[in-house]
Amino acid sequence: MDTFFKFSERGTSSATEVRAGLTTFLAMAYIIVVNPSILSAAGIPSAAAVTATCIGAAVMTIAMGVFSNRPLACASGMGINSIVAFTLCGSMGYGWQTAMAVILIEGVAILILVLCGLREAIMDAIPVSLRHGISIGLGLFIAMIGLKDAGIIVANESTMVALGDVQSGAFIVGIISIALSVILYSMKVKGALLWGIVVAAIVGIPLGVTPVPTAIVAPLDFTTFAAPLQTAPTGVMGLVEAFTTPALLLFAFSLMMSDFFDTMGTAMAVAKQGEFLTEDGKVEDIRPILIVDSIAAAVGGFFGASSITTFVESSSGAADGGRTGLTSIVVGVLFLIAAFLSPLISCIPSAATCGALVFVGFLMMTDVVDVDWTDILEGFPTFMIVAGIPFTYSISNGIGLGFITYVIVAIVTGKVKEIRPLMWVAAAAFLLYFLLV
Repeated sequence: MDTFFKFSERGTSSATEVRAGLTTFLAMAYIIVVNPSILSAAGIPSAAAVTATCIGAAVMTIAMGVFSNRPLACASGMGINSIVAFTLCGSMGYGWQTAMAVILIEGVAILILVLCGLREAIMDAIPVSLRHGISIGLGLFIAMIGLKDAGIIVANESTMVALGDVQSGAFIVGIISIALSVILYSMKVKGALLWGIVVAAIVGIPLGVTPVPTAIVAPLDFTTFAAPLQTAPTGVMGLVEAFTTPALLLFAFSLMMSDFFDTMGTAMAVAKQGEFLTEDGKVEDIRPILIVDSIAAAVGGFFGASSITTFVESSSGAADGGRTGLTSIVVGVLFLIAAFLSPLISCIPSAATCGALVFVGFLMMTDVVDVDWTDILEGFPTFMIVAGIPFTYSISNGIGLGFITYVIVAIVTGKVKEIRPLMWVAAAAFLLYFLLV
């Protein structure tokens, strides 16, 4: 096992990897409840959505661990599932079979780009300063997710965002999880972030935040599997309808852009915590990661789970010591178990994971010192990424704003030669993406 996973080489152990896997799983277990609740709006039976979500995450996360040997976990991505439910199946009126076919198409398209080397080449073409900006922006984004899930920050019509109700149970649990994470990490307690989640969840029971499960085991429902090959309400196979409808092919392109750059940002964030990010901001051994992630998107469509992608919450496990693919395999096995025990697993409240996510956000802010903020070409586009990711609540939107800004600033400052050819391509693609969304 040591030879395959390279424990000694990466300064870790099987016990550390298992603990890190549990930390990552608990940080992203909310998807077991949230994804089915969103997909149910598309007409997908809840039990079937739970099965597809868990099995899809299990299969692709284990694949990620085996083939990339990095601590990255995969599950149905937030954002795209909402597009499936409320746009493709909602306002546009297509059946969920057709919507999943669109997901399958965009996943295959991304895989082709990876196999052609284009996705990796674009990542290499990104200026170092922008890579640091992606890491910083993701740190703020991760922290924002944690604070939102605990109700520490809430939406406000007047100020857009405001402080939540300090007397609410979720707020208290969130603050406790943050405090525990900081205290235990400062005391160098192994598994500090994991213990912060567990203790906060227990505290949440008397506060009414952590629900008591009404059941333990739930039956599996494979209704959505092979969704694109099923007949849509129009009487046509979902895949056929998707391929013969120009509007849906444009949607596939938009989703591809989102998946394309979301994964790039996530991989960099996890690599930063997992110590496989080089000094110039490149992710080591990125190719197998991108290949598995691309296949995951297609598999998500085939299973009916929406697009499966690499989760930024993986950085919590990496920050807790995860360095190898064993962390991912542990997460995958836990998702497999969760497919049967979803009523029990879903009791872990998102407020309890707040501390882990906020602390990871803090760790990722260290890249701020590596950016020359006095250089307008290096500093301003980086700032647009840092601000754009959390403020638009989208990794790909923030990256797109930074890329387009970089090209504009380079042109007006007479530094066009510093723009690599693929940066022109990426910026133009983002401009088209923003116009289509």
